[in-house]
Formats: sequence, structure tokens, C-alpha cells
Amino acid sequence: MRYAVFASTGNGQALAERIAAACQGVRVTVYLQEKLLPEQGAAQGQTEPEQGNGALALSSEVRYYKRLSEEMAAAFSRYDALIFIMAAGIAVRSVAPYVASKLSDPAVLVLDDRGQNIISLLSGHMGGANELTRFLAEKLCSNPVITTATDVNQLLAPDVLAGRLDMVPYPKENLVVFNGALLRGRKLIYWLDSSLKCRAEYERRLRINHVPYEVIDGSELAVRLESSRSIKMADGKPEAAGQDELYVVLSGRQYKADSRVLYLAPRRLIAGIGCRRGTSAALILAALQGACGCLGWQIDRLDRLASTVVKADEQGLLAAAEGLQLPIDFFENQSLEEAIERYGLSESEFVKKNIGVGNVCEAAALCCTERGRIALPKNKYEKVTVALIWER
Repeated sequence: MRYAVFASTGNGQALAERIAAACQGVRVTVYLQEKLLPEQGAAQGQTEPEQGNGALALSSEVRYYKRLSEEMAAAFSRYDALIFIMAAGIAVRSVAPYVASKLSDPAVLVLDDRGQNIISLLSGHMGGANELTRFLAEKLCSNPVITTATDVNQLLAPDVLAGRLDMVPYPKENLVVFNGALLRGRKLIYWLDSSLKCRAEYERRLRINHVPYEVIDGSELAVRLESSRSIKMADGKPEAAGQDELYVVLSGRQYKADSRVLYLAPRRLIAGIGCRRGTSAALILAALQGACGCLGWQIDRLDRLASTVVKADEQGLLAAAEGLQLPIDFFENQSLEEAIERYGLSESEFVKKNIGVGNVCEAAALCCTERGRIALPKNKYEKVTVALIWER
């Protein structure tokens, strides 16, 4: 996970440090306005730096910006959450040109520079803005401001559940219908495809979220839906049974759109791999299992592997891919460099000296998808490095 925090005042800088400290296990980049540079304050005749200016050693990566708008084009696609410590209007105008879909946009939060209120502004459900707002509000002793109707009525929306299950809901237009039905007191019927990979973990997560469900044969879904429309007799008059029932179906299969069904499909998980020459398949598989375990999944949750073209003849890597029955892609340095630039990835001088590019596992995995987000940054194992990427 990667968060960006934007601040333009001394109080905001101090608050950014608290946010970075609270988000353990997350890569946090703090963007400060140039006026917060100590030398800038001196050049403007300040005998003392603005409160917070130069007084804190931020634990995260720090960058300085001149104009917020110039940072936003790259930041909107790079980070999982954008946290603005400034007026809400500034945040709205900054992200507006890049807002595309509630299914892929990052979470956007806004705080005042005293940290009194924290607002979930965009992507409250799939982007996780509402849950991040609650988390930070607790850590900062702030007032969480959440306006999503299902949340304020303490209802579990299917797109919130999708986020917790690492799944993607479709068709998108059905979300409004299903969430609206929840608000009107309707119950949703959850069906779980028996053939779904990692089914046991999905069942565990459903139980944790107190979601009742039925395991069905996904190949018979059409028959099950048709039978729910069967005609029954009531007082001698024909009556359509179950026409108003709404179903949420968890499956890896592709189905035709149906106004009564919201599908939750597994989000693709891609592993980028770097390894030393001659590394065995056993070590690579152990590293992949360890990496997936960090996300709460087994190794069979993976959909694809990726590495540098330099490793295209690495027998252990090829054997690991064959054993998992997964495709593996090898990327040229130019493609890796483009991913490094696009996502602002850090580079290792040692790796760059050896193969000509300073980031392999994160960059290679990101090359596999048009839009990805880092689920697990580069982790080091015995002779192996692994990064995991969710496809947005």
C-alpha cells in the first residue's frame, strides 16, 4: 500500500508526521509546499521557521512541491490514498480532472490542519476511504466525517465487502440498485461458487463479516436464477416467485449481465520476482508463499508471475511457474524503466549496476497490467525478492 499526504502549513506538516507514524506497514510519501523548506523561510526574512518547518524529522519520504496541480497527474495513479491537509475545496479542484471510476480511483481524504475533522471525500467503499477515515480518526483523536448512506446506517454494502475480499463488483451499474435496496430494508442473497479458487479463505472472510451465504455450483447459476422466477399459485392466481430477490454471486466465471445479480470477481494478483542466478524452484515457491501469506492468502491465489528478461532462462523460475501452472512474463529494461517512472518506484544502485535497471520485482509486476497498485512492496527472502500487485 502507498499513501501520499499533502500539506501546505506548519501545522499540516506536524500532522503529516503523525499520519505517517500511524500508518505502519504502508509506504507514506509526504508532499510539503516549498515554503516549508527551512531555506525558503530564511530567504523570506523569517527569523523563526513557521511552526513545524524544519522542526520534525519525518519518518517517511518527503518531497516538496511548488504547485499542487503539477503533482496530481502522477500522484492520482501512483497511490492508494491521497490525504490532503488543507481546505476541501483545494482537494476537490486538484483531483477533479482525474476522477474516473469508483471501482479504480484512489481513496481521497481531507483534514483541517488542526486535525479536528477528517473527511472521506472520494472512493469511500472500493477505495477504502471510509475505513481509512475511521482508522485515522481514532489514531488522531479526530472527528470522522462519512456521508455514505449505507455506512451511516450501519449496513454492509456489497462493494465494501468486495474490497475486504479483494474482489471487483460488476456490472457497475447494479451497485446503485443493490445499495439502494439495502437502504430500503431489503436483504441480499449471497451465493458462493463452489469452484472458486481459495474458496476456504473466502468463506472465512464471509463469516468474519457476518455474511450468510450458500455454496452453489456456478455452472448451474442460470438454472438457479430461472427457477427463482418459476410460477407458483396463490389463491388460484399465478404469481411470479422471487422476482424481487437480489443476488450477490462470488465467482471467477464470466456471466452475462443480469439486473438481479451483482457479481464479485477475484481481483487479479500478480507476483514480480527477482532472484540470484541458480536459485532453486523450492526457494522461489517458499518466497511466493511467504509473500502471499502477508496478505492472508495462499500461493494458489496468484494469477501471474513476472520478472526481467535477464531471468528468462532461469530454470528455477521457469520450474516454479510450471509447478503453479501460471504464465510468466519477462520484460525488457525499457518497459521496467517506464514502470519505475510512471509509479515513482525506488531503485537499488546494486541491482542497476548488475542488470541496468534498479527495480525488478515491483516494476515487472506493474508491467503486467494497465493499472496496478502495490499490495506488498518488495520483500526479501533467501536469494529471492517478491512484490505483489493487485490489478485495479
